[in-house]
Amino acid sequence: MKKIFKLTDEKKHEDRVLEAVKNDIRKYVKREKKKNLPNKATMYWDFDCKIGATADDAKVVEYEALIKALDEVKATGTTECYVEVMAKAVDKPLKESPEEAEEEV
Repeated sequence: MKKIFKLTDEKKHEDRVLEAVKNDIRKYVKREKKKNLPNKATMYWDFDCKIGATADDAKVVEYEALIKALDEVKATGTTECYVEVMAKAVDKPLKESPEEAEEEV
C-alpha cells in the first residue's frame, strides 16, 4: 500500500481523522496477513514501512513503530502524510535446540 493520507477534514475533528488513518493501516496489515504463504511452517509475513510528510521525505521505520511515527508526523503540523506498507514473506529464524545452547556455554 502506497498512499497519501489527508490529516485534516473540514467536517471531522483532527483526532478522528488520525484514528481513521491508523485504522486503514491496521486493516491493510490484517488483510495481508490472511493471505496464503508459500510455506506456512517456515515463513511469516513481514512489512517494509516508510512514512513521511511526502514520498521524498519518507523514512524507513519498523511496523511496530509506524503508529508512533504517524503521531510524530501529525505533530509537525503537516496536512498530508505519505505511508508505504509493503508485505513480504520471510523465513522464520531457526531455533536452537537445548543441546546446542549448552555446548556454546
